[in-house]
Amino acid sequence: QVQVVESGGGMVQAGGSLRLSCTASGLTFDDYAMGWFRQAPGKEREGVSCINWSAGSTYYADSVKGRFTISRDYAKNTLYLQMNSLKPDDTAMYYCTASLLSCSGGYYFSHGEAAYWGQGTQVTVSS
Repeated sequence: QVQVVESGGGMVQAGGSLRLSCTASGLTFDDYAMGWFRQAPGKEREGVSCINWSAGSTYYADSVKGRFTISRDYAKNTLYLQMNSLKPDDTAMYYCTASLLSCSGGYYFSHGEAAYWGQGTQVTVSS
């Protein structure tokens, strides 16, 4: 049984930083890509960033490029999202996901649904 668990959300002022973490169990990491989605109340779900676990190649949405960094700890099977220069528009529930879809070129966010989802962690950025 696959389990995906996020942590690290919270409240921060604009310009601040947060780091989200995600652990997953029950899957063969080298076969998967992992990514972060977010959804704010009244807004569509947005793909934020993803990474091909084995190759380490990454993709970022334009809205976060240059501010967010996705990474993984290969030994700990843990995914991270370092979020810097946070803006009120970044306020959302952030979900960690795992999928057999490739991250390359953002394919992860445009072709199908990620197979496994965490429960979400709230990020709130105040102005």
